[in-house]
Amino acid sequence: MFSLSKSLPAAVIAAGLAFVASGFASGPASAGQVSPPPLVLSPNLTEPWMLQLQPRVQRRTAAPTRRQVQQPRVQRQVQQHRVQRANWWSPRQQPVRQQQQQRAQTRQVAPQFLPTIVSYDSKYKPGTIVIDTNARYLYLIQNDGTARRYGVGVGKPGFEWAGTHKVTRKAEWPDWRPPAAMRKRRPELPVFMAGGPDNPLGARALYLGSTLYRIHGSNQPWTIGHAVSSGCIRMRNEDVIDLYERVGVGATVHVI
Repeated sequence: MFSLSKSLPAAVIAAGLAFVASGFASGPASAGQVSPPPLVLSPNLTEPWMLQLQPRVQRRTAAPTRRQVQQPRVQRQVQQHRVQRANWWSPRQQPVRQQQQQRAQTRQVAPQFLPTIVSYDSKYKPGTIVIDTNARYLYLIQNDGTARRYGVGVGKPGFEWAGTHKVTRKAEWPDWRPPAAMRKRRPELPVFMAGGPDNPLGARALYLGSTLYRIHGSNQPWTIGHAVSSGCIRMRNEDVIDLYERVGVGATVHVI
């Protein structure tokens, strides 16, 4: 009984459509009219109705499967980062820390080369400059048996010299023109460099006689106390500024 009731509407619909088609095809044409072409029905017209008569179980389609996306383990990465930072203080990292501390210390001026006032008995009159290249000190003689002592950098081996000269010129943030002999030794040097913080002559310069030598500042203060220059006497910028204000043109400089 169930199968008959389910198939009955489909049969009725098919019979009705066939009757309509036969009526259009077989009807006689009136006078003066042309018979219409036969009506051809596509079998797909009954397909929607037939689909509704099918059991619901058959019309169900499988639900699309969802792809599971694995979430990044941010928490684990943060924990690993914290562990690495904690390991920085572990005994295994001690050699690395020691190397960095030593590198930082080597780029600082040794305390004994910082400016100070010392006793200094000499035959030189006040305002005279005495540079002891072996001890790496510059002394500015004062009138009370003392001297202002500054640490300096001096000429490296092969560039040592000694003598007495006058300060013939003073300059603030001097320009630098490396001599031809220096450029021959170091082709990467420029022909001219304007004064400024990046200039090797530093903040101030005192020119000695007619020579190429100067007492000047430096943008490498950690070299004070060492033999590193091509003959010039280098000081920290803050020290050469202090000396610049205390010494005038015509002052005598003894390099020993």
